[in-house]
Parts: sequence; C-alpha cells; structure tokens
Amino acid sequence: MEHPSRSVPGTQAISRAAALLRLVTQSGSDGAALHELARESGLTRSTAHRLLSALRVEGLVDRDEGSSHWMPGPELFLMGTVAAARYDVTALARDIVRSLAVKTEESAFLSVRRADETVCLVREEGAFPIRSFVLSEGVRFPLGVASAGLAILAFLPDHDVDAYLERHPELEQRWGSPHAVRPLRSRLSETKERGYAVNPGLIVEGSWGLGAAVFDRAGRPEWALSLTGVGFRFGPDRLPELGRTLLAHAHQLSARIAGARR
Repeated sequence: MEHPSRSVPGTQAISRAAALLRLVTQSGSDGAALHELARESGLTRSTAHRLLSALRVEGLVDRDEGSSHWMPGPELFLMGTVAAARYDVTALARDIVRSLAVKTEESAFLSVRRADETVCLVREEGAFPIRSFVLSEGVRFPLGVASAGLAILAFLPDHDVDAYLERHPELEQRWGSPHAVRPLRSRLSETKERGYAVNPGLIVEGSWGLGAAVFDRAGRPEWALSLTGVGFRFGPDRLPELGRTLLAHAHQLSARIAGARR
C-alpha cells in the first residue's frame, strides 16, 4: 500500500479511507467482510473497522446486519449522480458497446482510466454461450495488465509510461513475469503498431482479451473498449477481424465524445 507524503496533516488517513471505499465499491451488491477489506488494504482489522465506522456515519458505506458485510452507502450514490454529469460517458457509449457485442458475439466492455488504473463501467454480453468473467462493472486493473489498460498505456506519452513503470515495480511480482518491464514494453510497442492490445490469457488462463483506446478531444487516451472470450475464439484466423471491428467502434466513440463536448 502506498503511503502519501506526511507533509499535509491527515493525508494518510484520507488515503486509507479512500482505499477502503474503492475496495467496498469493487465488492458489488454482496459487500465484503471486514477481514477481506483489511487484508486487501494492508490495514489491521482494528484500523479498517475504525475507518469504516467513520465512513458509515457519513453515509459513504453501510453494513448489512445479517452478513456483517460492508457495502456502498447512499451518499456514494448521490455523489456519483452529480459527478456523472462531468465524467460519465456511458450514455454516449452504451449503444456502441452493445453493437460491439452483437457484431463479435463476445463480451464487450467500456473502461475508464482512473489515475493508474482502469475501471470497468459497462458490460454487454455477446451471443456466444461460453463467456469469460474476468471483467465486470466496477472491476479495476492496473494500467498495462488487462487489455483495456494495455491499450491506454500504449498511447500515453513516453515520459508518462516511464513514470508509471517507475511507480509500479510490483507489477511483475503481482501479475507474473509477462508484466516485467521488458516484456511489458514489448507488448506496448506491439499495441501501438497494431492499433489495439491483445491479452493472450495472461490474467486467467484461456481467457483472451482485446482492447482499443478511446480518446478525448485533446487526443488523450482516457477510455477503452475491449472484448473478452475463450482463447479458441481469438485464433489467428479471426483475430484481425475482431481487431478491425473493435477499432472501428473505438474510433466511433472517440468521435462521439469529441462532438458531445464542444
């Protein structure tokens, strides 16, 4: 767990509370147990409980009396509703994500860049009955791990990529040797050359992903469209076609976002 500078009073407590909020929102409608949140955040159970209790008083989290699981609170919904007017592009993207799922028959997604992570915002199921469940709404991955984050990272300026890799030396240990600096840089170069990212089952064996960056008006990769499915559906005979379809939808969404924000 990263510790912020202590030059600003209260920074560490805010960082810890924010980390717990992210973990609670990732837990979905079932919520998460205290010991799970403490483990994932790197906090002691007593510290996690104290912070969660304070967040509960403010309405940011809630606690199910039956299961004792912690879950998102009503204030998060209200805050999210207000923030959506500025940051949410799902209304613009939903029909494009649905079209991508229909045309490819694979699961299609929209993810947004949030600092050094991607967060899945929209999932649409394709018609093919065998599916991958690596990604769903609210799931986060570091940039460069899932196909969406690989596509976004590939199209960031070189100095931003260098800074990101310096900040996250833990990628190899947490996600395996393909995420060491050298092989990751190689995949980033391939992504830029190809136009879209390929994840050949590096998160879950047999579950492949393709990702294409979606750009804002300034040309920054702030979102990504992606596809996931079982490996045999992403063979060399079909991969180029999937990539072209994915890129076409990503270009369409980039153009729509640019037009909507004039």
